[in-house]
Order: sequence, then C-alpha cells, then structure tokens
Amino acid sequence: MNVVAHPAAPPRPGLFKRLGASLVVPAVFDFWASRLHSTWSWDRPLARIVGRRVESCDSTTLLLQPNRHWTGFRPGQHMNIGAEIDGTRIVRSYSPSDAPRADGRIAITVKAIPGGRLSRHLCRDAKIGDVLTLGQAFGGMTLPDPPEGRWLFLAGGSGITPLMAMIRAQAAAGMPVPIALMYWAGTRDALCFVDELRALAARHADFHLDLIVTRDDASSDVRHGRIDTVQLSAFVPDLHQRRVFACGPNDFVATARALTEERAAAFRAEAFTPAPWIADDDADAGEVTLTLALSGHTLDVPRGVSLLSALEAAGLQPASGCRMGICNTCACGKRAGTTRHLQTGGVEHEPVSALRLCVNSARSDLTLEL
Repeated sequence: MNVVAHPAAPPRPGLFKRLGASLVVPAVFDFWASRLHSTWSWDRPLARIVGRRVESCDSTTLLLQPNRHWTGFRPGQHMNIGAEIDGTRIVRSYSPSDAPRADGRIAITVKAIPGGRLSRHLCRDAKIGDVLTLGQAFGGMTLPDPPEGRWLFLAGGSGITPLMAMIRAQAAAGMPVPIALMYWAGTRDALCFVDELRALAARHADFHLDLIVTRDDASSDVRHGRIDTVQLSAFVPDLHQRRVFACGPNDFVATARALTEERAAAFRAEAFTPAPWIADDDADAGEVTLTLALSGHTLDVPRGVSLLSALEAAGLQPASGCRMGICNTCACGKRAGTTRHLQTGGVEHEPVSALRLCVNSARSDLTLEL
C-alpha cells in the first residue's frame, strides 16, 4: 500500500484551547490552519488518504490518517465519512475493515454502488492526499471482551468489512476462540480479502472459511448457493453453540436471523440497507405539508417516504450519515404532527419529540426544527 508520512499535529495544549474557546471562531481557525496543514482543525475530526489498494472488481481499500480529534473505534463499529463532490458535501457511513492500528491509521473498504456518488468517488476518484471529514465511531455490533464461546460470522457482500476488522483483531491475538466465516458475493471477482482469509484458515486450525457465490458457477474452492439451512448445518453442525454475527443487505440479514436466531447461542446483526416499510392503508398515501420552523421553508412531501429522502428530493441538504437510524446525524426535533417509523411501522403522535429523518416519514402535516 502506498504510504506517505503525516506531520505532527500543531502544538496546541489543552489549556490554550480552553482559554481560547471564547475568543476563537472554529471555522476561521480551521480555514487558516488548513493552509499550514490539510488536517489541522480546532475540533473537527479529519483524515487524509495516505494509501489505497484495489480489493475486488468493485471495491477499494483506503488507508486514512486521522487528526488528533478522532477518538478511535472498536472492530464492528461504523463511522461517517464525508467528501466534497461537485460543490456538495456528501456523508455516508462506512466500517473500518482492519483492527485498530498502533499508528492510528484507519482502513476502510468501499464498494462502488451504482448511483452512489460518494462510494464511486472514493473508489475511483479520491487520491492520496485528499482530506475527508470523519465522524466518531458508533454502533453496537462488537465482540465480547474478553473473547469467549464459539463464533459464526455471516457476511453478505460488503457486509464483510466490519467482520473482517473483527477477524483481523482476533488473528492478531492468536485466534483465541473458534471462528467460522461464511462469506457470500455475487461473483468470484467481487470477493474481497480472499488470499488473506485463506492464509488465516491455513494458519489457524480454529478459523474455518466458506466462500460462496450466488451468480457464478461453483469451482474447486468457491461454492455456489444462497444462505439456507442445508449450507449452515453442513458447515457449522454445532450451530447451537455458536454466537452468530451477521452483516449484509437487509434481505440477507433477515434470512440469517430467521435461520439462526432461535437455534444459535446468540445472534447479533446489522443491515446496511434499511428494511422498507410497505404502506398498508390510505393514511400512508398522498402528501402532507412540512414546515421547517428554523428556516421558514414550507413544502409538500409524500407520506410513506423518509423525511430525509423527501427533503433531498426538494433540493435541501440536511445533515445525514448512515441513513439507517443508527448514527443520529440526521436527528432533529419535531414540534407538531404525526410520523411513522419506517423500520418498525410505529406511529408517533407526541407533539414535541425527537426523530431521525432517515427512518421516519410524515403521516400528517408536520413541523420540524430545521
């Protein structure tokens, strides 16, 4: 991986920051500090790309050097990454694909999604030296500490990235617990980390690997098929003793849950696409009036569509991140109106409450603190 040196952060002791907090305008400080070094800032976590490597036909690993304001992560967590594309800052959520490193650098593996402006930019256009905004880590799908039991990892597509961080962390510790990984991709050339995973399986007797494709034919070392009871029983006959960690698209995670949650010792999962809400009555059809109290905007938005999507369709750019209701970046206050949670179907009538724009839709006329 191509790596360049990262100069030390500017000498700014904590006392200086506390004394200057009432006098310094952070945006002004950041503007001038960035002229001296691209990732110097008053309090914003930023990261510079210091390396990149192609992982598969549609995925690239970027090595990032964060500044001092980033506080680290645990394997399995996510963070919001932002970049300026054609004058617009776009933020999305990504998982580190490596364990925490002694040098503080972060590896993220990004799959280029059709129509995904940020993912395509990071995979194809982002260069060594570019600076990205960096959110603090979030997410609860992490491993027990100390490690115990027997684990089964189920990865669908780019769901391999948080699980790979976990595997690398356990490999660095000598693989202290048995791990079985079943990893699905559409085609053979879309599989990531294959050589490394096979080397780990050869080196550690308690690490077992099953690579599966859903569109290509099977070969001597890659099977064909989709997740089902037959595959699970053949690969992990001791499922009742396993703690299952699953990550992938919503449909994949839902199937993994249905097949293992009642049979395994434990089940934890995260889907990187939200489950769609299917309207079941006329109350989820038509449009309502959305009032943005702080800006004074009023617009008509469709019911049954996330408020984030509706606002973006109207040309507005509210802050957002994971788009799955996890990171809280798009959270805002609601002053009046009724909303529906698009993942649970629950209806919220409380006039003064908080909501996440990405997983809630308007059910009545609505006033938000935006």
